[in-house]
Parts: sequence; C-alpha cells; structure tokens
Amino acid sequence: MNLLWITWKDHLHPETGGAEVVHREITKRLAADGHNVTILTARYPGGMARETEGNITFVRVGSNRYIHPLAAGWHYLRHLRNRFDVVIEEVQGCAPYFAAFFGRSSRRFLFYHQLARKNWLYEVKAPFSYLGYHVLAPIATRLIALSRAPVITVSDSTRQVLEPYGFDRKRTHIISEGLHFAPLESLANIQKYPQPTMLSFGAMRAMKRTLEQVQAFEIAKESLPDLQLKIAGSASGSYGQKVLDYIAGSPYKADIEYLGRVSTEQKAKLMQRSHTIVVTSVEEGWGLIVSEANGQGTPAVVYDVEGLRDSVKHNRTGLITEPTPAALAQSVVQLLQDPAHYAELQKNAHLFSKNLTFDQSYKDFLQIVKAV
Repeated sequence: MNLLWITWKDHLHPETGGAEVVHREITKRLAADGHNVTILTARYPGGMARETEGNITFVRVGSNRYIHPLAAGWHYLRHLRNRFDVVIEEVQGCAPYFAAFFGRSSRRFLFYHQLARKNWLYEVKAPFSYLGYHVLAPIATRLIALSRAPVITVSDSTRQVLEPYGFDRKRTHIISEGLHFAPLESLANIQKYPQPTMLSFGAMRAMKRTLEQVQAFEIAKESLPDLQLKIAGSASGSYGQKVLDYIAGSPYKADIEYLGRVSTEQKAKLMQRSHTIVVTSVEEGWGLIVSEANGQGTPAVVYDVEGLRDSVKHNRTGLITEPTPAALAQSVVQLLQDPAHYAELQKNAHLFSKNLTFDQSYKDFLQIVKAV
C-alpha cells in the first residue's frame, strides 16, 4: 500500500523524542514489508526538503511548529491529494493538521500519543497560554473529533482523555509500545553506582518539570545523605538555563552532575547504573524512558499523570506519587531505603519491559489499519 504519515518531527529532527521513535520503528517495518511510505514533516536546519531512504520518502515543509501544519496542508492539497491508500495524521496538540477532512479517497487515521492540552500552560506565556488551554485546544480537538476518523494511540490514559471531546471509545484503538533498545537478558551482572543515584533523563522543558526533580532531590538528600543526581538531556532554551542556574545555587550542587545530551550507549549505561529514574511530566502518551529504564534494571518514581499511570504499575513495577517535589522525594526515599521492596519492583519492572516490542507495535498497527 501507499501510506502517508503526517507529523511535526521525523527521527532526524534535532528535537526528536519518544513519539518519533514510535513512528520511525513502524514506518521502517512498513518499508521493509514492501509498502511505500511518505513522511510529510517539518523543515529543520540542515534538513533536506526531500530525501529518500529505501521505500521511505521524506518531504519537509514549514519549519515553525505553528506554521508547519498550514504549510503541510497546502503541500498535501497541491501535490499529494488522492495518491495514498492510507493517511496517518500524528496529531500535534497545539496545531492540528485536520488532515482527516481532506477528501475521502483514503483510509484515514488520527494518531494521538497524548492530548497535550496542558502543555499550553507550561510552554506558552500568558495570556496566550490561557487562550490556548481554555479556547484553542478544546475547540480544535472537538473539530478533529467531528471527522469521525478512527484513532490510534499508545495508552488507555489517552483514550480516556479523548473521550469527553467526542471521540468514540470503540473507534479508538491502542497499540503496544516498544523499546528503542532491548531489555537486558538478565539483571544478574548489573553494577549500580556506589552511591544511591536518581536519574533525570530528557530535554529540560517546562512541561517536563525538570526543576521539580532537582527540588525533590534536595528534599530526599536530607534523609539520604549519600544520594546523588545525574541529569542527561538538552538544556537549550530559557527553561533549561533556569534549571542550570538553580543547580548552581543549590547547597547540594556538588552531588548534581549535568551530562548534557548523551548517546544511546551512554543512555543505556546510565539507566543500568542508576538506582531510580524520576519522571515528572505534565502528561505523557506512555513515558518511553520509564520502560527503557525498566529494561535496564531501574524502577521509576513518577508523577500521577496520564501516560505514566500506564507505564508504571504502582507498587508492582515502580511508584506513582502526587505531583509535588515533596511527594516525589518521599517516594524516592521509601524506595531506596527498602532493599527487599526495591528488588521486587526492579524484577517486576524488568519482566514487564520484555513484553514491549516494536514488532508487536507493528502487528497491532497493521491489524487496526486492515480491519477498519
């Protein structure tokens, strides 16, 4: 089949994240099975306007995340309309494409990782943040629901969040998540850091609430004097600088190490050696780094938000806390001061991660596309 995948970022975009890993792994498998895939996505510095990789063609138009959907829609209507058997619109919460309204010659699907409505309050300055959260996002989401296009998502949390906007639960389908690198075969030879270690992983963004992870570390440090914090990920932008400035003034700055962006190999090693990973996002589709860390023998302590409720089974594979630094710190201390409970969660988390493969994600995806 000829398939069009419309998305804001492809896997080569400098701000690529977990969502891009998912569509990259699915489209790779589509191409390997002989299907022709076109990815309509945004331009970025150094990115080619058009390039081909086997059966995958990348078309990049419009670099600004708010202008790109308009540029993508215009390009589709002029050059791509009626050329595809299947169209997948990966919905961007702040600026949807509305591709489900463009003609009726293809089978069309909406792909939601998360609603992302709450991001307006963290990523956009007032008063536009309130306009986006209370007006633009709800209206846009209800308009998208009117298309009645079937939805593909990665968690029950996202399905539940979409339902009040008019999405039919019976037409919202969940595919399994997969892991970017395979879980360890065994936990027998893992070597943790000599000191108890919290890991913060991912780009420093307001919606990730990285600063609250640092504050939780400072609180937990009072009960665990040997505790250290390692932070990996981009610190570009004003929020990243705010976090770095806070660390520079922390009384525990000697025990906080900022590593910047790291390679996949360094990422795996960090996850193996740390004792817990903390995730404090406003919301997630799933929380891929949680499952990746689980696969490397590290349980997570996370905020009680959409997506993270799916990737963590409370008191079975990790701990879910109220979304405050104090609650996060309390759970970190609880986890690290109880070796028997820690070992149980570590084992369960590792076993759970082994069920998450992109081969299964691809099978789920194909089954949905063929059945609908």
